[in-house]
Amino acid sequence: MADLRINLAGIQSPNPFWLASAPPTNSGYQVQRAFEAGWGGAVWKTLGDPILNVSSRFAAVSFNGQRVAGFNNIELITDRPLEVNLQEIYETKKKFPNHAIIASLMVEPKQEKWHEIVKRVEDVGVDGLELNFGCPHGMAERGMGSASGQVPELVEKQTYWVKEAARTPVIVKLTPNITDITVTAEAATRGGADAISMINTINSLAGVDLDTWNTVPHVAGKGAHGGYCGPAVKPIALNMVAECARNPSVNVPISGIGGISNWQDAAEFILMGATGVQVCTAAMHHGFSIVEDMIDGLNHYLDDKGIASVMDLVGRSVSRYSNWGDLDLNYKIVAEINNDVCINCNKCHIACEDTSHQCIDLYTENGRPLLKVREEDCVGCNLCSIVCPVDGAISMVERKSTVPPMTWNERQSLISSLSK
Repeated sequence: MADLRINLAGIQSPNPFWLASAPPTNSGYQVQRAFEAGWGGAVWKTLGDPILNVSSRFAAVSFNGQRVAGFNNIELITDRPLEVNLQEIYETKKKFPNHAIIASLMVEPKQEKWHEIVKRVEDVGVDGLELNFGCPHGMAERGMGSASGQVPELVEKQTYWVKEAARTPVIVKLTPNITDITVTAEAATRGGADAISMINTINSLAGVDLDTWNTVPHVAGKGAHGGYCGPAVKPIALNMVAECARNPSVNVPISGIGGISNWQDAAEFILMGATGVQVCTAAMHHGFSIVEDMIDGLNHYLDDKGIASVMDLVGRSVSRYSNWGDLDLNYKIVAEINNDVCINCNKCHIACEDTSHQCIDLYTENGRPLLKVREEDCVGCNLCSIVCPVDGAISMVERKSTVPPMTWNERQSLISSLSK
């Protein structure tokens, strides 16, 4: 089997699957159960001055029959005393010395506060620190979390303060609630971060109850924005990981977070530059045992690809992620319908006729209804293959171009040179 061990900025782990800082890592009991199930590491639920949480706290968005397509929460950092958490971290590390335990931290943006909590946490034997600059609700209103994480200067300054005191690797957790996450990623790097993690949750409101008109969730008839996560945020998270991975100024390892539910999701994040991944919603939905399938699936995938170590997979797709202006304008694909597989639901025809390029024709042959793509009008948008419910009925196939490759940037450059 492939070697699943990872090294994230000096933090060793038996596999790339960590539990993210969240309700599943709220106590030593939970983290130890997770390690017994097979998780390689855990980021302890964020430590700081204990707070009071509200009831209720969670909400889910279901879509088209899928439960928990998205997950929303208004829960804050740990509501348990720091001394209790530290004792449990110590006991858990003693019991599982080869597993990664990362302490997530959040305090006021004051140098002495960071120095104090770093020293106390490192004294109990954690393998690294994760600075929570991402929580979008509750703590942000107090000047912490995303309130700091949205200000590059504060990200850089607080990272630097932590690095002044830290003996273990420092991971900076970034908020997605910002125009360009690479700006704060660069700030964390300038501050001395050993790694970054992303994404934290996205500002959200899960819904409104149409009978009571209360928000979902609500607390005694009042609601507030929360943090959104789960499978629905995966494309957003994957993009942000990729943008940081291809940015030469963000030259630190990445811990990928956001909608990771299975080994395939994990492999995508690793290919796009993440050294390891963190999981929360999927564990809350299905329990700690899901890591067994993640480990088996990733192992078999690496074996099938002939890759000896998961570390050899890190970033292999980053060079394929570019800017729109660098894409070949002359590359051509078209849709091709296999009428032997097609069930004549006509979803492709309807989608193309109503919302795309009207290039799928309906016709009858020997009394049988058939579909055919007019290739000269097909722009290769993929819509028909996306809406088709039958695997193999529609394929997107490449057609050799009669002109050489040319990108938009090359085209504009050529136009500019000809006009001089």
